[in-house]
Amino acid sequence: MKKITKTDLAAFGENTRLVVGGRDPAAQHGFVNPPVYHGSTVLAPTVKDLIGRTQKYVYGRRGTPTSEALEEALAAVEGAAGVVLCPSGLSAVTTALLSCLSAGDHLLMTDSAYGPTRHACDAVLGRFGIETTYYDPRIGGDIAGLMRPNTRAVYLESPGSLTFEVQDVPAIAAAAHARGATVLLDNTWATPLFFKAHAHGVDLAIQAGTKYIVGHSDAMFGTISAAASAWPRLKAFHGDTGLCAGPDDIYLAMRGLRSMGVRLRQHQESGLAVARWLAARSEVQRVLHPALPGDPGHALWQRDFTGASGLFALVLTPAPEAAVEAFLDGLKLFGLGYSWGGFESLAIPFDASPYRTASAWNPGGPCVRLHIGLEDVADLIRDLEEGLERFRRAS
Repeated sequence: MKKITKTDLAAFGENTRLVVGGRDPAAQHGFVNPPVYHGSTVLAPTVKDLIGRTQKYVYGRRGTPTSEALEEALAAVEGAAGVVLCPSGLSAVTTALLSCLSAGDHLLMTDSAYGPTRHACDAVLGRFGIETTYYDPRIGGDIAGLMRPNTRAVYLESPGSLTFEVQDVPAIAAAAHARGATVLLDNTWATPLFFKAHAHGVDLAIQAGTKYIVGHSDAMFGTISAAASAWPRLKAFHGDTGLCAGPDDIYLAMRGLRSMGVRLRQHQESGLAVARWLAARSEVQRVLHPALPGDPGHALWQRDFTGASGLFALVLTPAPEAAVEAFLDGLKLFGLGYSWGGFESLAIPFDASPYRTASAWNPGGPCVRLHIGLEDVADLIRDLEEGLERFRRAS
């Protein structure tokens, strides 16, 4: 097998890029997968090489063949100038933000952001003299009215965490770029397979790789891909702050990446089947899933996205907390746990209203977020049907 060049990768389809990106079997005695390098020290042959840093690798934290392989593969899939790896999704969020913000700067943050992202803005960025203003995720190009002279970054998450609002990324990006601001997007839900972040104007695209990249609920991981304009500052900040992911986690992420395409297509198919079934149930007021035609964000999703993942939410009819507990506690196939993106189905109850400050969240009933895993759809629906019957009896 000949070495795949970057020119080759650019000509391949995305599923081929997932499989061959970062691979060089000829350099690894014919082994298909790159080796896992556990190491800190890299020996130099001479003093001149040591001082002059003439070698490709100089220290484990600054890169190894293992990390480079995944970075190259992800850059090819993302269409990015470069990618850095982080030890968690939240560390990717904070690294991306701090790479483009300084004391005295102003950040515009979507009101629908992941809860720990909001906490990082309020508890961490604030300590460094960075002010955050939250905005309605459906603001679109009108975000120009919130821009200040010191607005240096605009952060999006589409669809929104828990509540699944779809943002008009190109319109927001255009308004931000007109004022010289960097555009960041949490693209974990769609991944670059279903939403091409950089092609839609995003400078820094973030993924909680813990979810669909790793895909097996067995590693914490984060990635940031950068457009050419944002790459030098991101690369410098990532290195200057000593961030690095462990080699075993990188290997697990690489293993997951190879099958992400087929897994995502199955998550999409199963997720839509379950969402449509739930939408017809009398116990469900509405399903929050942008790929459903009745969803408020469906038109934007249809315009900009090429697929949907397995994560969505539902609003139940008004009922006491005990009814929601009866629904969820008796589930056999849906685990009650945080995170998502693995092979297993998950469920959590949530109330987004305490976290919203720029937009109202009044769903009219208790809310549940579901991640649809890789189990048989008929089994998942049967499990949910029994749960909704318990919910009805306890209401």
